[in-house]
Amino acid sequence: MEKQTIVAPMTPNGVSAVAAIRVSGPQVKSVVKTLFGEKAVAGLKSHMAKLGTAKWPASVEGGCRTGAVIDSLLYLYFEGPNSYTGEDVLELYPHGNPLIVRDLLQACRMVEGVRLAEPGEYTRRAFLNGKMDLTQAESVADVIHSANRSELENAHRLLGGALSKKVSALTEQVKDISARMELDVDFAEEEADPDYAGWETRFVAIRQSVQGILDSFRGKAEVGRLPLVVLYGAPNAGKSSLVNALLGEDRILVSDIAGTTRDFVEVRLFLDGGEIRLVDTAGLAEKAADALDALSMEKSRQILAEADMKILLVDGTTSVILNPEGVKDPVGMNVHPDLVLQTKADLSRDVALNSVQGQLAISSKTGAGLAELKSALNARLFKNRENSEDLWITSEREKACLEEALAGIDRVLLQLRSNPAVELLAFEMQIVRRALQSITGEISSEDVLQSIFAGFCIGK
Repeated sequence: MEKQTIVAPMTPNGVSAVAAIRVSGPQVKSVVKTLFGEKAVAGLKSHMAKLGTAKWPASVEGGCRTGAVIDSLLYLYFEGPNSYTGEDVLELYPHGNPLIVRDLLQACRMVEGVRLAEPGEYTRRAFLNGKMDLTQAESVADVIHSANRSELENAHRLLGGALSKKVSALTEQVKDISARMELDVDFAEEEADPDYAGWETRFVAIRQSVQGILDSFRGKAEVGRLPLVVLYGAPNAGKSSLVNALLGEDRILVSDIAGTTRDFVEVRLFLDGGEIRLVDTAGLAEKAADALDALSMEKSRQILAEADMKILLVDGTTSVILNPEGVKDPVGMNVHPDLVLQTKADLSRDVALNSVQGQLAISSKTGAGLAELKSALNARLFKNRENSEDLWITSEREKACLEEALAGIDRVLLQLRSNPAVELLAFEMQIVRRALQSITGEISSEDVLQSIFAGFCIGK
C-alpha cells in the first residue's frame, strides 16, 4: 500500500538564522517540481545540495500569490532507501523566519497526497522500513533530550545498536536452545530423555546477562533531573554578582544594599559535562530583620535541603576562612558546605587563590577564580564513568520486556531442577524468546508503536 507523503519542520518555532523542513514519501519529486520547477526535478541527484528559489504554486482559487517568491534556500534530496526514513526524502533549509516556514509548509501541502506529519512519524517509518530497530528508535528521543554528556554518550551508544547487539545475541541463544527443545518434543517417544544438565548451565548464563541489562535501568525522572547547586551566605556576600559573572550577563539585580535578593532565583548554567540548576538564595543571618526576611530565610533553608551541592559565599574583604570545617554556620541548621568561596578577591590582599582544599577565592568583577569554580562544579556533578563502554536503558517498555524474559527463565530453571516435561520447557522458552524479540521490535503491535512514537517531536 502506497503511503502518503508527510511534511513537518525539524526545528522549533521561532526566529533563527536557518530553519529546517523535512518531506518524506512518494510525492517528494512532485514537491520539488511544485516549489522549484521542472528543471529542478531533472537535475536532482541524491545527497547533493542545491540552491533554489521556492515560489508559490498555482492555487485552486487562483490567488494573487501564485508565482511569488517564498524564499531562496538550500535543499537536499535523498533517494530511498538511502535516507533517514528509507523513503525518498527532501530537506529544505530556508531562512529562519516563522512566516517563511509556514508558507513553505502550506505550499508543500498543496501537492496532492502531502499532509503534515504526526509526532514521531519519520522515526516510525524508519523503523518500519528496517532502517533501525525499536531500541534504536526509542534512543532518538534520548539523543535529543539528554541533559549531560554521559547521558548523550549513552544515547549515542543505544542509537548505534549497542543494546540491540546484546539483545540479539541473547535472542539467538534462546532460539537455539528452544529449537533443540522443540525437536526433543517432536521425537520424545523415539529418543532417551534429553541432557537437562547442559541446558541449565546455558540458562544460568543467559539469566545473568538479562539481569545485568535490567540492573542498568535508570528511569526518565532520574536521567532527566538536572543537578541542583545552591549558593548561600550572609547578605551582600556577592551571590548575585557571582551568578551574573558565571552567566556572562546581568540576569539578577545587584545592589550594595544588603538584602536586595528576597526570594531564591534559579537559572540554568552550562558546564562542560552538561546543564545544571544554579540557585541564588536570599542572604542568611543569625536573626531575621523582619517577617519578610524570616520568610526569605526559610525558603533558603528549604532549597538548601534539596541541593546536590551547597556553596557558601563569604565576603573576602571582611573575613578569611581557613577551612570549611571552621566556617561559622550562618544558616542556623548545621549545614556543611561542599565548597567555600571567598568573594571580592580583587579587593582583598589577604586572599590567596586555591590556597586551601575545599575553598576558592574569586572575583566576579575581574573573573579571577571563575574557571577554577566551573572546573570544581563539573568534577563534582559530572563524574567520568569508569568504563565508557557501559550503557544503561531508560525505556520502561524495554524494562518490562526484560522482566518478562527473566521471569520466564526463572520458571525454566525451576522446571529443569524438578524432572520437567519437555513440552512445558519448550512453551516457557517461547515466552522468553518473544519477550526478547519485543525489545528490538522483531515482534511488535500497533498499540506499542503508537505509544512509543506519540511522545516524539512532530519533526522527528
